[in-house]
Amino acid sequence: MTTWLAALRRMQRDATPAVLVTVAQIQGSTPRAPGARMLYTADTQFDTIGGGHLEWRAAQMARAMLQAPVGQLAGQRRLERIALGPSLGQCCGGVVFLCFERIATDDEAMRTWQALEQSWSSGQDLWRAVPLDHAGAQLLIEGNIEDLPPDAYAHGLPPDTLGQQRQTRLLRDAQGRRWLLDWCHASRPQVVLFGAGHVGQAIVAVLSTLPCRVLWVDAREEMFPPGLPPQIRTEATDVPNAAVDMADPGAYFLVMTHSHALDQQLSERILKRQDVAWFGLIGSLTKRRQFEHRLAERGFSAAQLERITCPIGIDGIDGKEPASIAIAVVAQLLQLWEKRQAAPEQQPSPAVLVTHALDGRG
Repeated sequence: MTTWLAALRRMQRDATPAVLVTVAQIQGSTPRAPGARMLYTADTQFDTIGGGHLEWRAAQMARAMLQAPVGQLAGQRRLERIALGPSLGQCCGGVVFLCFERIATDDEAMRTWQALEQSWSSGQDLWRAVPLDHAGAQLLIEGNIEDLPPDAYAHGLPPDTLGQQRQTRLLRDAQGRRWLLDWCHASRPQVVLFGAGHVGQAIVAVLSTLPCRVLWVDAREEMFPPGLPPQIRTEATDVPNAAVDMADPGAYFLVMTHSHALDQQLSERILKRQDVAWFGLIGSLTKRRQFEHRLAERGFSAAQLERITCPIGIDGIDGKEPASIAIAVVAQLLQLWEKRQAAPEQQPSPAVLVTHALDGRG
């Protein structure tokens, strides 16, 4: 989810004091993995680091930071160790290390977060290196060791800092100072959705809360709602077929326009691509049979027609309301994404820990 990032940029523009809380490291069973983030202001919050008393305690700490003098390091960044035991009213039994960052509103800070937002919108992974024991600026680093900037070494980060472990974590530099090394994984995979009607809007509303990118296509520009998060890109065009070619290799396509004739044109264009991960077409079995007959007459093979998923949505959810369809379709996409993520060939090579173990003190 990137709701926190969109909210952060809005807080900066309005000069609203805010604190970003990141799950920096965990031990044992915890509600969220490292890299989960939550943004706090004096009276609002965005996203989640696990709910319950953990978030209540984090909110207390974050709002105490907002009241601390700006010039003190403790009022800018801090690391807290929180045990999820009976004293906190949670029975996970693990330990969460939370990094608290007070968000600056100066131009340099705004440019940094804008760069992260733009990178995520384009699918580019980044690292954030945040010093915890001195007041230096955070560093944004592309996801390769070779891209570690020279000033990172000046700050004391070792050359093998990034390694192969794509996960947010804590480390100590050569001077023994603590850093948050935050793996900012871009919103992936890409969904290309044709149609901004009721169902399309309901689906985008759910997808906007998930780690994916959306290219949303419709000729009717006024149908796109305002204030969409950065990972939702709209394309108002009278030639939606061209948007098929704009999609990334391995994209997931959803076709649900206001016109069956346009649905068929888009289906033809999508089926001609050989690198489509999945293609879903809204409609009934009757619509599928009609499309199969028409496409077969146009020379599409049985193997190509098998790539069409129609009707769409997981079994067992039969409601016709836009929200019901959206839940069923997004659940189907989640199943596809988790299956792909779990495939052996998708797993990263074993990582070697290159950071020093922390003593757990905040």
